[in-house]
Amino acid sequence: MRIEQTERQRIIRLIKQQVVPAIGCTEPVCVALCVARAVEELGAEPANVQVLLSANILKNAMGVGIPGTGMVGLPIAVALGALIGKSAYGLEVLKDVTPEDVEKGKAFIAENRIDIKLKENITEKLYVEVCATTENGHKAVAVISGKHTQFTYIESDGNVKLDEGASAAEGQSAELVELSLRKVYDFAVSSPIEELEFILEARRLNENASKQALKGCYGHELGKTLSRPLGRGIMGDNIFSHILSGTSAACDARMAGAMIPVMSNSGSGNQGICATMPVVVFAEENHNTEEELVRALILSHLTAIYIKQSLGVLSALCGCVVASTGSSCGITYLMGGKYEQVSFAVKNMIANLTGMICDGAKPSCALKLTSGVSTAVLSAMLAMQQKCVSSVEGIIEDDVDKSIRNLTSIGAEAMNETDKKVLEIMTHKCF
Repeated sequence: MRIEQTERQRIIRLIKQQVVPAIGCTEPVCVALCVARAVEELGAEPANVQVLLSANILKNAMGVGIPGTGMVGLPIAVALGALIGKSAYGLEVLKDVTPEDVEKGKAFIAENRIDIKLKENITEKLYVEVCATTENGHKAVAVISGKHTQFTYIESDGNVKLDEGASAAEGQSAELVELSLRKVYDFAVSSPIEELEFILEARRLNENASKQALKGCYGHELGKTLSRPLGRGIMGDNIFSHILSGTSAACDARMAGAMIPVMSNSGSGNQGICATMPVVVFAEENHNTEEELVRALILSHLTAIYIKQSLGVLSALCGCVVASTGSSCGITYLMGGKYEQVSFAVKNMIANLTGMICDGAKPSCALKLTSGVSTAVLSAMLAMQQKCVSSVEGIIEDDVDKSIRNLTSIGAEAMNETDKKVLEIMTHKCF
């Protein structure tokens, strides 16, 4: 089925909105962005910065490296957001940081000018509130809610410049193109190729991040471990092992705070890596054409966006489940699969990975991404053999879209108590 031009353009705008470059983990970077905007409104270096965060933002920002700093966690992200951050850069807000800036940031922290707390009694899972003040009493407030770059409140010395409120933010977050897996597939395989080639920038950025990661020592070095003689000896020197090492290497670098941009998906760099690298590596080694690669990347990224529509930007379910489901669709397409096989791959993924918890952004995320993409390859292989988990098994339905909704309802609703327990464990360790 060919999709009409008007709807195609809406879907393209959606992809371009959700697939954007980012430097560093998007949660602490989101906090730095909000701090930068508040300080810009203040018009002076703040004497104090108070930061109030939703539990999911706090969880995802506690244990991850901050680009260009060699440091981990929120304080340095807040300090640099206040000192050198530029909100016009979006999720690349800290890209101008220098070693001298890092030293100033350390001094900012040492002077106890930062106060980070949990925001109580909010339902929005992505929420950042920053209040920056000067010594003589000037104050500016900025709030990001619903999306990593979506400002919903701006105030300067009592003058409210923007006030969209939580309900407005939630409404904006929900204003997405109505999708189904069938529509995602038809869009990817039937749209004029020249309208889709922008997605190749995801290949360029994420492939570069993977290659650059092998030149350094980042995180747990899973990508390098899989690429070494021992890793090749155990895992083999084949497409499968190359997919795993290529994906995990980019994640190693990103979670360790390397100053390397990646192409994100739905507000997550790891999801962008996971939706991109398995497809890119498979296409290159399987000698698929560039057009096939473009269509497979669109299918992968748009599938992830579609699933996130009902799951939410942040959840108790690890984002690699969503992104690797997208990459499984892309790989299935590159194997010669049609819609039926793509839907089989999705069901196989949901039957396997549902329930994987998100316990924050951190170096060990590379392990989860590798688990996800290994399952993506297995699910695609089974789908191409007409093997699919059936509706008498677990949470799978005959209708693939209902299966997706079962996944997202578990991740967005049923796992909320799990999320609370994970946060309780993490915060008791750190505070």
